[in-house]
Amino acid sequence: MNFDELFGHLGQHTVDGLSKGAIYALIALGYTLVYGVLRLINFAHSEVFMVGTFAVLGVWTALGVENNPPIGQAVLFLVIGLVVAALASGGTALAIERIAYRPLRRKNAPPLIFLITAIGLSLVLVEVFGLLLPDVAGGALPSMFGRARQIVGMPTILKQETLFEIGGTQITNIQLIVFVCAVVMMALLDWFINRTRYGRGVRAVAQNPETAALMGVNQERVIMLIFVLGGIMAGAAALLWSMRFGFTQNSIGFVLGLKAFTAAVLGGIGNLRGALVGGLFLGIVEVYGATLLSSQWEDVIAFVVLVVVLMFRPTGLLGESLGRARA
Repeated sequence: MNFDELFGHLGQHTVDGLSKGAIYALIALGYTLVYGVLRLINFAHSEVFMVGTFAVLGVWTALGVENNPPIGQAVLFLVIGLVVAALASGGTALAIERIAYRPLRRKNAPPLIFLITAIGLSLVLVEVFGLLLPDVAGGALPSMFGRARQIVGMPTILKQETLFEIGGTQITNIQLIVFVCAVVMMALLDWFINRTRYGRGVRAVAQNPETAALMGVNQERVIMLIFVLGGIMAGAAALLWSMRFGFTQNSIGFVLGLKAFTAAVLGGIGNLRGALVGGLFLGIVEVYGATLLSSQWEDVIAFVVLVVVLMFRPTGLLGESLGRARA
């Protein structure tokens, strides 16, 4: 184990983990919102994130974005990418709820049926978007589903540069933007849920849907709202991923979605702030573990941490449901 590398650059690894974990946290919010209200796991949410990355790629390609544009254009391209990704991911999440989940709710289908439907939708979206990508010659890249597809690179909108250094820890512009944007998005969502009229409706349905209906809360609108909000957060995560890592693929959401779900469970699924804590914690642990062992063990470490935490804290680190959340 490479303890010298870990402790010798602990601050740098922590910063790297926070920027990665911030993306996990944004995706995890979609799992948390749906579970908090419906007590269901929407495993198709990982592909909602994937759609967002394709939306970013599509709009940047249509705009003819080239590497390292002037700062004014870069900001404009990022804003346009964010809006398009949020619309695409939010619209996809809403379509999934309307087309697949709503009929099942009306028929009072058991939770297992919802789970199977979510997995089926995930596979469908992976393969549909895989048609947009060429096959990899000779199957050089592994694929979780169907034929192997090519990884598509994106233009570099912002060149990664060191903004400042603290005690040997370098903080780059990309890392700072990713972390700050994720925290701001999380804060806005938390404010919306806890301080607005619509947010009170979400918490009322999460706590007691029958009583909320008697009080005049439209449950269908609330369910539509949480899917759209989760999709918007996934779209924001897609833009940050595109900016930080600069590529996409039709199966990109599979592992990332599992890690985001892990982050939601770690923080206490159904808890918005827990999703942020769980995502940041998971990102840091992943980077630490990859430094100690090898990057090949990164995914294994993430799920081992989940098992260990839940052995001692079954409700997650914060463990509070959406219906009881308070600002």
